[in-house]
Amino acid sequence: MNWLRILLGLSVALCLTAAIAADDSIPVIQQAVAVDSLDVARVSSDYPVGFALLTHPPYQFVAFYNAHRRLTVAQRKLNERKWTFIKLPDVTGWDSHNYIALTADDDGYLHLSADMHVAPLKYFRTTKPWDASTFKRIDRMTGMDEDRCTYPQFLHGANDELLFTYRDGGSGNGNQIYDCYDLKTRTWHPFLDSPLTDGQGTNNAYFNGPVRGPDGWFHLVWVWRARPDAATCHDLCYARSRDLKHWETSAGKPLSLPIRFDNCEIVDPVPEHGGIINGNTRIGFDAQGRVTISYHKNDANGNTQPFVARLENGHWVLHQVADWPVPSNISGDGTLPVEIRLGPVHAGPDGRLTMAFEHFKFGHGTWVLDPKTLHAIGEVAAEATPPDLDRVTGNFAGLVVHWAGDDGMSGVEGLQYKLRWETLGANHDHARKGPLPKPSMLQVIAIETKHTRETSAAVPHEKFQ
Repeated sequence: MNWLRILLGLSVALCLTAAIAADDSIPVIQQAVAVDSLDVARVSSDYPVGFALLTHPPYQFVAFYNAHRRLTVAQRKLNERKWTFIKLPDVTGWDSHNYIALTADDDGYLHLSADMHVAPLKYFRTTKPWDASTFKRIDRMTGMDEDRCTYPQFLHGANDELLFTYRDGGSGNGNQIYDCYDLKTRTWHPFLDSPLTDGQGTNNAYFNGPVRGPDGWFHLVWVWRARPDAATCHDLCYARSRDLKHWETSAGKPLSLPIRFDNCEIVDPVPEHGGIINGNTRIGFDAQGRVTISYHKNDANGNTQPFVARLENGHWVLHQVADWPVPSNISGDGTLPVEIRLGPVHAGPDGRLTMAFEHFKFGHGTWVLDPKTLHAIGEVAAEATPPDLDRVTGNFAGLVVHWAGDDGMSGVEGLQYKLRWETLGANHDHARKGPLPKPSMLQVIAIETKHTRETSAAVPHEKFQ
């Protein structure tokens, strides 16, 4: 997603401060420039679902559903422009939950999990290192709690061990499972003696993280949801761990597993129908390395506002970032159209705090935050993706551009790879009727990050004062 400078739609005059000479006091910004693109294959454009990109020099892999919704892996060497395609024995439906997770272990064997929304585990592993043509379906990992899986995620633990986590159960009634991979035996075993969280049959936790911070801790935030209706999300919560096995509160109080609603640390007790939603909480860190959580909730007037919770002197302090005079519609089941997105708080090399946002009415951009109040005091130009590639090229009404990051490493400083494709928005996980857009081209884009000095200060907004 490209965070361009935008106007917030208010009838107020915006004043640029006078341009200032380029010197060491002017912050350095980054500009994204596409240096190469390579077509992969045509993919369905009638609904969105997440794809996976894994770059591990000299290899690159793309896992996606093709135009016929067949689970497919494309493989190439980075110095070659021809893909080898491997079709796996799975065809997905129209459920946007069925995203793809892809990784490689330390011996080069590829692991893939996909196409699961409260469904039996679907897991594939190669029989040869770095060879996607040898993917084989494996019916089980540990054989426990693998009948109702959703949200697969591969990650690495404190000792670089390969972990796999997913939700066991359904929306409003689920537990979070963690498994660990043994390189010597090439088998999985439970990483924890119990689920990480337990909704006790009345809730389930929706996570962001774990994210390893500059302090070396793994940080985890989540909201609970009582029922499939997204409006029943409630209570922003937090935990941290050194090893992903032993968890504690921000005050250092040990948490017994599984973490439940009655023993967890609540950062902000947002009630049901309070404007908070799963999938839109983000962990960040300020210039002092303090943990921040970006999220949104409704104010007393029912308008949905952006907030940042920050751990200050051992206590969570809630900061409203801006004042949006409209509510957001957060309700319904299935994959919902996204009306608001918030990025994590990011501290630049100069210590300046920024935070990306997107709003269904006020557009998108990158805020500059006051370091004390975390209130938005202006905007800066920022590019996460090249502007020319963030424009829709298809001619079917409603298409949007999707980007997916690299789950591996590019191996070249300043260069990164991303996936780009175009689809219609979410449709509550149902097939669309009527005319549909033609399949769009999935591409790998090589992006180079260039550093330049700003030619003007941030754009202030009277709305933020």
